[in-house]
Amino acid sequence: MWAEACALIDRAERLQRQFFHPSLADAHRALWEPPVDIYETEREFRVVVALPGVEQRDLAVSIEGDVLIIAGRRRFPSLTDDAVIHRLEIPHGHFERRMRVSMERLRLSRSQLLDGCLVLVLTKQV
Repeated sequence: MWAEACALIDRAERLQRQFFHPSLADAHRALWEPPVDIYETEREFRVVVALPGVEQRDLAVSIEGDVLIIAGRRRFPSLTDDAVIHRLEIPHGHFERRMRVSMERLRLSRSQLLDGCLVLVLTKQV
């Protein structure tokens, strides 16, 4: 039983090292997908994407056919050399969220980073 516990701990440590040192081949692949809320009113769709710590310069919004794509990168915070990390739960690295939205009658009219969220307003065209 002790040997099994030690083997499980060793495996967990290997997985942790792998997680915190991603390979260069994966540098541009999306590592996580941010959560979204979507609201619809009579005149618009409002998409709210949770992106804490993501800066405007690290964010891209595009539309490909009927797919709204939000992609970018959440940078790892700068830490002093003596900093000790106790927990990392908020994802870092490249992200991408794709949502199928019928864009034929919608126009992206506004986008804004507000309180750690990207707010997109898609206005309905009559």
